[in-house]
Amino acid sequence: MKTLIIINDAPYGTEKAFNALRLANQILKDFEDSEVTLFLMADAATCVIPNQKTPKGYNNIERMLKGFVNKAGKIKVCKSCAEARGIDQLELVSGTELSTMKELAQLTYECNKVITF
Repeated sequence: MKTLIIINDAPYGTEKAFNALRLANQILKDFEDSEVTLFLMADAATCVIPNQKTPKGYNNIERMLKGFVNKAGKIKVCKSCAEARGIDQLELVSGTELSTMKELAQLTYECNKVITF
């Protein structure tokens, strides 16, 4: 089973990125033959900036992303969203790669499930 999870919100301020990562990690844990790809768009592109100070009351998104990658999860970041936020030239969380709308369209077509947060 291939699952694509699209996240649109910033890492902190709402719990959308947190809940998306909880779901992604749980799928990988419970279903060994699953493939999960996260596609980060809009303000979610900032989730992959390393060494962020986690606001009080929030979970550390970087740590969750690293755990996801360690379980063979894939992380794609919208390149134009990263460029718009000035982070496209920064070192990003390990295992992350910049991507395009063309690749998002391909992933959407190929995946059995597409979930948005």
